Amino acid sequence: MTGMAAAVDVVSIQPPPTDADSGLTVLVLDDSPAQRAMVCAILRKWGHRTISTGDPAEALRHARNPDVSLILCDWMMPQMTGPEFCRRLRAEVTDSYAYVLLLTSKNDGTALAEGLEAGADDFIAKPVHRPELLARMNAGARIVAMQRELRSKNGQLETALDELQMLYGAIDRDLDEARRLQMALLQARSRRFGPAQVSLMLAASGHVGGDMVGYFPVNDRVIGVFSLDVSGHGVASAMIAARIAGMLSEASPDQNISLMRTRDGELCDLPPDLAAGRLNDLMLKEVQTDRYFTLCLAFLNLDTGHLRMVQAGHPNPIIQRRDGRVEFVGDGGMPVGLIPGADYTSIEAWLKPGDRLLLYSDGLTECPDPSGDMLDDDGLIALMQAHCDARGVDFLGRLRIGLEAFAQTHEFPDDLSALLLEFNPTA
Repeated sequence: MTGMAAAVDVVSIQPPPTDADSGLTVLVLDDSPAQRAMVCAILRKWGHRTISTGDPAEALRHARNPDVSLILCDWMMPQMTGPEFCRRLRAEVTDSYAYVLLLTSKNDGTALAEGLEAGADDFIAKPVHRPELLARMNAGARIVAMQRELRSKNGQLETALDELQMLYGAIDRDLDEARRLQMALLQARSRRFGPAQVSLMLAASGHVGGDMVGYFPVNDRVIGVFSLDVSGHGVASAMIAARIAGMLSEASPDQNISLMRTRDGELCDLPPDLAAGRLNDLMLKEVQTDRYFTLCLAFLNLDTGHLRMVQAGHPNPIIQRRDGRVEFVGDGGMPVGLIPGADYTSIEAWLKPGDRLLLYSDGLTECPDPSGDMLDDDGLIALMQAHCDARGVDFLGRLRIGLEAFAQTHEFPDDLSALLLEFNPTA
């Protein structure tokens, strides 16, 4: 064997002083103890720490030490060649990386390609000059330092990702709880008020949404229904939707912003345009948020079928007659909480026996198909006419199935909400 130490000339070179804490840990693999001792002496003089062995299997065990930065390995050894050692090293030691310098007298391209393919990083041709050895070791040290810095940053990134996953997990659990609380605010999906039946549908596009639908009795002759859609999505929109729904609740009639008491103490409904104006003032003066909401609020006289409504930026209410014909009501109006002093207009309509009123959010008409085309008003009308024989929550369920068939998905980009008010005095 051509020895490693014999291949290193004896020309003296003094490298820059090396801090003991900054020196490398170098593994020297050679089957000659004398030659290893000479090389290790040179390396220690340069301020490096050395591990010396002539057994490739033992060298592999030492290489698992993450402190080992660089390996000097002779190409020709009786137990295992340098390239064979490199293959074993790269296959077995994966938690850390050591820079491998192969000492060789081979200088043809085939041999060098074999060493690189096996996992060597660099070569030193025999006879080796100390300045070249020092330069190549410094180059290897820089590469190992960059690799270790990268590994350290990757470790920090993985730790940060783990922490983020834990955080997102906690957020998901909180959002799931918020969704359950939001659904708890939703009233019974169907309720009868004498000749009228009210049915509800609510589905958030995420954990929680900004849509809400509901109803409340005013007195023995009148009921109120509403549909609202807060701008944006998520918890903030859901909180505003919950607060507005609370202001239109039957739980505290005297706190219902759309009601008033007569001189004899009886509850009655405000003109819908005044109720919308009250909500607009409240949003701008008390809630003080950059969000706004659209609203459709309607009162039905159970004796006559007379409807009084306000449309505040919400999609046009739809009346479906007993024979299936569809009529849009209203002309738009300003959203609530957008402009101070906004004017709202009450509108009137009549429900005859067998007619019904649909209030809904734009999540229905703006539902896209796979190509991006929206359902629009015509698509909603077609769904309503296709299921005109269905009633109550069954009708709303069929609308939802029709939307899923149109969108070819069970997930929607916007919240879905709808309220169906059916009037049948003979029931």
